[in-house]
Amino acid sequence: MPAPQTETTRTLERFYGAEAAYIAAGGPGKASFDEVAACLDPEVTLHQAPGLPYSGTWRGRKGIEEFLAVMGDAWRSMEFLDQRCFVEGGDVVVTNHVRFVARRTGRELDTRIVQEMTVRDGRIHEIRPYYWDPAAVSAALGST
Repeated sequence: MPAPQTETTRTLERFYGAEAAYIAAGGPGKASFDEVAACLDPEVTLHQAPGLPYSGTWRGRKGIEEFLAVMGDAWRSMEFLDQRCFVEGGDVVVTNHVRFVARRTGRELDTRIVQEMTVRDGRIHEIRPYYWDPAAVSAALGST
C-alpha cells in the first residue's frame, strides 16, 4: 500500500495481514479469528453488492467471521496481484487486482475490486466492496 503511514494505514495493514493468515490457516474452526477481530469495530458492517453469491449485509465481528467462512467455501485461493490504498483521514479507497480460484469448479477469475472503507479509532467501521464483474464471479463459482 503506497499511502503514507498513518493510524488508518496501519489498521489496514494489520487487517489484511490477519485476514490472509486466518484464511491460510483454514478459517473457522481451524484458526483463531482474534487478530482479525482486533481490527474491527464491534459494530462493523460489510455491504456485499446484490448479484454476488455472497451478497447481503454482514454485521458485527461475528458477521465478518461468517462472511469469511462463506468466502473460504467459495474460493480455494485469493491472490492479490496489486493493491493500492488512498486515505483521507479515516476514509479509505482500496483498489485490488485479484486472482481467485473457485473451490468447487476450479475456475480461475482475474478481476478488480474497489473497496470503500471507514476507519475510526484504529478499527474498521464499514466496508463496501465493488466488483468489476459480479456475473463473472457467479460464473466462476458455478452459480449461474
